[in-house]
Amino acid sequence: MPLTTRRAILRALAATPALYLGVPRHARAAAEFSYKYAHNLPMTHPLHIRAQQAVDHIRQASNGRLDIAIFPNNQLGGDTDMLSQVRSGGIELFTPSALVIATVVPVAAINAVGFAFSDYDQVWKAMDGKLGAHVRESIAKANLYAFEKMWDNGFRQVTTSSKPIAGAKDLDGTKIRVPVSPLSISMFKALSAAPASLQFSEVYSALQTRIVDAQENPLPIIQAAKLYEVQKYCSLTNHIWDGYWFIANGRAFKRLPPDLQKLWETSFNEAGLLQREDLKKMNQSIQADLESKGLKFNRPAADSFQAALRQSGFYGEWRGKFGDQAWGLLEGAVGKLA
Repeated sequence: MPLTTRRAILRALAATPALYLGVPRHARAAAEFSYKYAHNLPMTHPLHIRAQQAVDHIRQASNGRLDIAIFPNNQLGGDTDMLSQVRSGGIELFTPSALVIATVVPVAAINAVGFAFSDYDQVWKAMDGKLGAHVRESIAKANLYAFEKMWDNGFRQVTTSSKPIAGAKDLDGTKIRVPVSPLSISMFKALSAAPASLQFSEVYSALQTRIVDAQENPLPIIQAAKLYEVQKYCSLTNHIWDGYWFIANGRAFKRLPPDLQKLWETSFNEAGLLQREDLKKMNQSIQADLESKGLKFNRPAADSFQAALRQSGFYGEWRGKFGDQAWGLLEGAVGKLA
C-alpha cells in the first residue's frame, strides 16, 4: 500500500468520533435510525454516564435498529450552536439547561425564578407535574420534543471573598458575577447587588483580581473551576434551581415507529430519575471536599430574600412576563410568591 494512502486512512480513522469505538460495526450497519446526541458536560458527569447507559440499552433492546452516538463536552459547539442544530435537525438530541432553551421558549426559564423552590420536593412536584407539562407544550410549539423527566443541574449557591451572605442585606452593593441571563440580572438587581455578566471562562480571574467580589453556581461547578482558591465563603442560598430538558428534534421523533418512540422515551426518563439521585449524592460529597479545602459554609433562610424580591416588585414583574397561567402553576407547587 502506498505510504500516502496509508496516511490518508489513518487520518480518517483518527477523525472518527471516539465514542463510536465501543459500538459493534454490525450494529451500526444494521441501524434503521442513526441519531446524534450532544451535550456540554464532561464524560465524568452523571448526566453523561446515565445517558450513555440509556443509549446502550436502547441499542440492545432495539436489536441495533436505533443507534445513538453521543458527543459530550461541547464537541459539536456551544449551547447556542447545539440548540440551533437540534432545531434544524443537524443533531437529533440535546440536553440544554432551562435557561438556554428559554432563548427560544421564554416560559422555560420559569423554574429559575429567584427563591421559588425551598427544596427538591417542590422542584419535582412542579417539573414532574402541571408546570412541567405546560413548559413541554410550549417547547413542542418550537418543533422540539421534550421528554417528560427533567435531569438535574442543581441549586445555585453564592460564594464571596469578604463575608458570608446571611440575609438579603448582605448582598447590598456586592459586585457579583452572573451568567448572561435577564432573569438572573433582574433578581440580583432587585436584591440591591451589583450584577456583572461575564463569560464563565473569565470568572476565576475576575474573582482573583477583585473585578467582582462574588459569583453564583452549583457546587459541582465551584469545585471543578477551583473557585475555592479565590473565595472564602459559600452561602447555601439555593436561590435558583436549574435543570436540563432532554429534547429531540420533532421530525426525528416522529420518524421513529411507535415501539422505538416508547423505548426511547422510557429509557431516557428512567435514566433521568437515576441521574437526579446521582447528583444529590455528588453534591453531598462535594460540600465535604470543599470544606476540606477551606471554603466555609453557611445556610441562610430564604425569608429575607423573598421579602426583598416582593418589595422590589421582582415577582410581579416576572409574573407579567411569564403569564398568569404559568405563574399560577408555579405557585400551585411552591405557594404564593407575588
